[in-house]
Amino acid sequence: MDVPQVIKELVNAQNNADSTAYANLFTETAQVSDEARTHKGKAVIKAWVEKTTAEYKTIMKPLSFEGSNQKGVLKTEVSGTFPGSPLVFTYNFEFDGEKIKSLEIS
Repeated sequence: MDVPQVIKELVNAQNNADSTAYANLFTETAQVSDEARTHKGKAVIKAWVEKTTAEYKTIMKPLSFEGSNQKGVLKTEVSGTFPGSPLVFTYNFEFDGEKIKSLEIS
């Protein structure tokens, strides 16, 4: 599967529970929407991913990707310590160069 390098790095950071590497893939003013909440800015994104990874022990397995240099949609199987695991999630990305400026998880 052909995915942008930034997504490969995001999956790797998630699967290695590396919240610093994860957050560094985002622009300074990026936002992440997940579970009806929006997290704005790299520091807030780092705190969010650190908390959710510790709580749910999430591991991502990419299933498909469609997109361009500006936007992309990643389908991924996410497993962890949450009810119903594993589940398939859709990650809607907007990119700013080599960084992520927006991510919506559903």
